[in-house]
Amino acid sequence: MADQMKEQEHIPTSKVQRASKFLSAGAKVGGNYIKHYAQKVVNPSLSKDDLHISNAEDIYASLSELKGSALKVAQMMSMDKNVLPRAYQDKFVMAQYSAPPLSYPLVVRTFQKYFGALPETLFDTFTKSAVNAASIGQVHKATKNGKTFAVKIQYPGVAASVSSDLKMVRPFAYRLLNMNSKELDHYMSEVEEKLLEETDYQLEIARSEEISGACSHIPDLAFPKYYPELSSERIITMDWLEGLHLKEWLATNPTQEARNRIGQALWDFYHHQVHHLRQVHADPHPGNFIIQDGIKLGIIDFGCVKVIPGDFYHGYFSLIKQDSLMKEEALNKIFFDLEFISGQDTAAEQTYFKGVFKEMISLLGQPFHAEQFDFANDAYFNQIYSLGDRISKDKMFKNSRQARGSRHGLFINRTYFGLYSLLNQMQANIKTTKPDWLK
Repeated sequence: MADQMKEQEHIPTSKVQRASKFLSAGAKVGGNYIKHYAQKVVNPSLSKDDLHISNAEDIYASLSELKGSALKVAQMMSMDKNVLPRAYQDKFVMAQYSAPPLSYPLVVRTFQKYFGALPETLFDTFTKSAVNAASIGQVHKATKNGKTFAVKIQYPGVAASVSSDLKMVRPFAYRLLNMNSKELDHYMSEVEEKLLEETDYQLEIARSEEISGACSHIPDLAFPKYYPELSSERIITMDWLEGLHLKEWLATNPTQEARNRIGQALWDFYHHQVHHLRQVHADPHPGNFIIQDGIKLGIIDFGCVKVIPGDFYHGYFSLIKQDSLMKEEALNKIFFDLEFISGQDTAAEQTYFKGVFKEMISLLGQPFHAEQFDFANDAYFNQIYSLGDRISKDKMFKNSRQARGSRHGLFINRTYFGLYSLLNQMQANIKTTKPDWLK
């Protein structure tokens, strides 16, 4: 729980303060490398495991104090299990649940700025310690007129520091993600756009109400009600949903029937958003879901929503369609439209990248190619990880003169990878519903 962690009295908000934190982290990482290579002289068989653990701890400690975009990027990287050494995954995954919370005086200051009132004035009760703290904000529990609320408060300075933080996190991302500069530029521009949206809490309330209303017919889902009159640009008040986070729920050893039921609700939720609403909750990490008594899946965060352009949607899912009868000319057009290949490519590059992306899409599409899919199949996930690992080390990718893939694909791929990962953690076996044109 957040209130068991040491509270943070101050967040560096100026560019100078935040830059010095990044420089400090960079110096520690540099020192860790010097120490590692000095030890390797004495012991040539020394692995990088201890180096990765030390670096992960030092980077996470700095990012945790900074909050915001830098910590969010760490959280996102922890979801992409095929791009990071295990030590970073294990440490960065904490950003999904438990960053050091802000002290109460900073919370009070935010309320005074946006409401001109203390939390105790607006609510009957308000917990002085956060019950949960993550990358963009922290949650307090409150009551008013017999109702219980979750009150999410954004950390000071987060919105203003998105662009500058992402510039400063680049050196870590280069090293950890093993990307070339063009790919990283492509990746970061989309991430920046989404993070700026995520700091706009009024946009989040509007999207939360719209998507939860549109998905309210789906069985076994629960959504909180939102209260605009008790919310602002940096504060969101919603119903408190009782229940357990996924890790806690799995620790209770639920039945296979319960796992399948929650897994089905999750699949159906994403199916309806992607194929009917053409916008999707693009942050499917475990901290955003609550499993309630009566086997219901609560969705508690709509900060990151990706709107899916129609031309991207049709091209992307046309490639996933099994046994596609498209002629080579039509297939090439989709590859060009989705920016997997371009006119700058040689014939050899076009052949190589088309082959790689066909393999990737075929693998991603496997659940769509069956009436039912068992996400407990670890062999399937090992295929995904090994393909990602192989591609990341391939010279053709490393030396590519351009980024590969439409920027719209970044969050759609991340959404499906996150969804599959959650279903794998649940060991769920589900009916993989799909639109008629994909069958």
